[in-house]
This record gives sequence, C-alpha cells and structure tokens, in this order.
Amino acid sequence: MKAVVQDRYGSADTLELREVEQPVPAADEVLVRVHAASVNAYDWHYLRGDPKIARLSFGLRAPKVRIRGRDFAGRVEAVGAEVTGLRPGDEVYGEADGTFAEFVCAKDSRTDLKPAGLSFGQAAAMPLAANTALVGLRDVAGVRAGQSVLVNGASGGVGTFAVQIAKAYGAEVTGVCSARNVELVGSLGADQIVDYTREDFTRAGRRHDVVLDLVGNRSLGDLRRAATPDGTVVLSGGGVYEGGSVLGPVRLTLRGTLLSPFVRQRLLRLTAKACKENLAALRELAEAGRIAPAVERTYPLSEAAEAVRHLEVEHARAKIVVTV
Repeated sequence: MKAVVQDRYGSADTLELREVEQPVPAADEVLVRVHAASVNAYDWHYLRGDPKIARLSFGLRAPKVRIRGRDFAGRVEAVGAEVTGLRPGDEVYGEADGTFAEFVCAKDSRTDLKPAGLSFGQAAAMPLAANTALVGLRDVAGVRAGQSVLVNGASGGVGTFAVQIAKAYGAEVTGVCSARNVELVGSLGADQIVDYTREDFTRAGRRHDVVLDLVGNRSLGDLRRAATPDGTVVLSGGGVYEGGSVLGPVRLTLRGTLLSPFVRQRLLRLTAKACKENLAALRELAEAGRIAPAVERTYPLSEAAEAVRHLEVEHARAKIVVTV
C-alpha cells in the first residue's frame, strides 16, 4: 500500500510517499480502507520532535511511528476476533497512528460509525480536533448553559469545534481570531469576536467563566486576567512552528499546575484521549446539526507533506484534509 513515511525528525521535506506493507488487524482492531485523513498540530509536533521533551514519548533519535496522520474516515475491510460492534463495509471514523496511508489498523475502542450526511473528508476532520474541544469544555471545564466562554484560537482546527460545542451547551461564546477569520468564527455561532490584531482580549475588561486557550501565546497572568475571579482557565496549545523548543506549551501548563492550589481560579490542563463514546457523542451532535466541520483546504495523499507544511507555518484556519 502507499503511505506517507518519516524516517527522521525535521521539516515536511522528510515526508515521503512510499510503498509499505499493508497492516494486519489485531484481535481488538479493525482494518480500514482510508478515504480521508486530516492534519493536526499533533502531526507537525511529531514531525519535528518538538518540543524536545516530547521525544521521550515520540522516540529519542527518530520517530517510533513512521507513518504520519492521526484522524481517518473510511470503510471497514476486516475486523479482529474480539470486535463485535463493527463489520466489513461499515463507514467509520476515528483516531489511529499512521492514517496518511491507503489502509490503517485502528483500535475498535477508538473507532465509531461515521456521522450520517457527512462526506469522508468532513468526517476525517473531526476526531482529534472535535474530541479535544469536547473534552476541554464538557469534561475539564464543565461548561454549563448561561456561562461565558472565551476561545483563544477560535479559527483553528480545535477552536472551530470549540465555538460550536460551547454554543450547543448553551454558553455565550467569545472567539479570538485574526481579522481574516472574523467571518468564519461568526458563521460558527460566536456571540462576540475579538480581532487580536486590534484588541487585547486580556485587557478588554471583560471576564469569562471559562477561558479555553488553544494557542499558548499568552502568559498565565494574561489568561487569568480574562477569567472571572472564580473562573476556569483550560490550558492547551498548538500554534505554529517557530524554530523549536525544549518545553513548548508544556511550560505554560506546568506553571498552571504549580499555581493552581494557591488561587481561587481553576487552572486546568487539557489532555484528551480518543474513545468510542466520545466519537458517538460527536456523531450525535453532527447529525443533529449542532456541529459541522469547517475545512479550509483539501490535498491528495501525494501532497500530504505540503498539507502539513501549510498547517505548520501558515496559521491555517479550520481543518486541512488529505484525501486517499
């Protein structure tokens, strides 16, 4: 099968389209013929081995997982002996390592039926980004109807879903983005939009029950100033490549963890693991018309390296999809 392979850390130039052996599903896995995948900040972090501390997990000298890509949508080709809920021919979506390929083996626990009415490309845009937004708002922040939520990075892959999910939960949403993305964020349902090139949301005087930071470009003090005295600041961060770092966004989350016991505000780290239950919840939201993927560009598998480069350095908006 064809797949996009990486043998060493570096730029998108290290990615090569090659013929590799087709994977065989384990007992708890499904073999999926991939129709589409999408690009996430996760991909360029893995590509670069950045921040360097992440190499303890990614691989010290070279990536342990050689095929890039994390999201997928496609059709089940075969199922392992322990898989009971899915069968060959099912249209599915989910998360797995190595999705920039014609086939991928995915854990049954991280795979679910594709939302009806969405194309494979739209469905592939959802798993990692929408799950991160869902966990950050529903599980970490505990967003409730009537609360005020600020999303820093509202036009990015996670941010576009965060705006919609917060609205679906009945929150009043403020989206922070650049001037060119104001129309996009407004179309997602944001009640207020802050153009960060014209206004500093941390000094605007308005405070929010929940501040969801998806960029990592502001200090902890700045983010706390945008939250109510007993509000919640959720720390994540994707951003763009700026030459490499040792800790990257981890530095901000560490500061939050250390300070949290001493302040009224909740300073929480956002970590999101894929699971079938969350994919099902997202499918229900999509089928009900409460969330819809926003896709900026689509690239063929042969141009996956360019797709990653676009996200990595050009402040891409919404989601970038790779078709297979």
